[in-house]
Amino acid sequence: MKIILTGATGYVGEGVMLELLRNEQVEKVLSVSRRPVEIEKYSCLTDKEKLKLEEYIVQDMMTLKENDPHFTGYDAVFFIAGITSIGTPEDVYKVISYHIPTHFADIIPDKSRMTFIYLSGAGTNPEGKQWWMKIKGATEQYIAKAGFRNAFAYRPAFMSWAKGQRRMQKMQYAFILFFPIMRLFGGANTMKEVALSMIACSQNGYKKFAVGGRDIAKLAKNKSA
Repeated sequence: MKIILTGATGYVGEGVMLELLRNEQVEKVLSVSRRPVEIEKYSCLTDKEKLKLEEYIVQDMMTLKENDPHFTGYDAVFFIAGITSIGTPEDVYKVISYHIPTHFADIIPDKSRMTFIYLSGAGTNPEGKQWWMKIKGATEQYIAKAGFRNAFAYRPAFMSWAKGQRRMQKMQYAFILFFPIMRLFGGANTMKEVALSMIACSQNGYKKFAVGGRDIAKLAKNKSA
């Protein structure tokens, strides 16, 4: 597979990137980001795995145009770039969580043969009471109708880090203590599960548009079996 990935310089995107590069089914990953990944600093990857990564540095994704040659010849988009709603003004959050991902979906070529996976988050609901739920819900609905062969909204809760991650968040160290309990209720996944399940959805589709924690674990288990 050849995959376009956004958010590789953030916690979740970095973890998914590492697991994709390690996966033998993945031939190439194009990281679209404002900053370089600095792949040479990842001693957890082999030289062969590092060579799978290509980077496209874009300071403002809203400036991307249709027919951009960087995006031809890929099988899927894993849109993971985002921001927390905590402490973020609603207007800023809407630009990052609605306008940018929907614009990105618009300019991607060959939609009829591609899969688009949008990392939304647990609790997303177009009819929700909180403004962030509605914004992300609206993004999900837009992408569902954007014309892709397959489209999915990923709604995980807690994700434990991948081997070799460098961009760690302090809260991850606190949440890891509750991982086994959260796992029982479908609220926790590993980064490897997230990556494997995204590959599975891209290759074979899935019966649900909104993919939650239990779905992620099930897809990953079937993919690794």
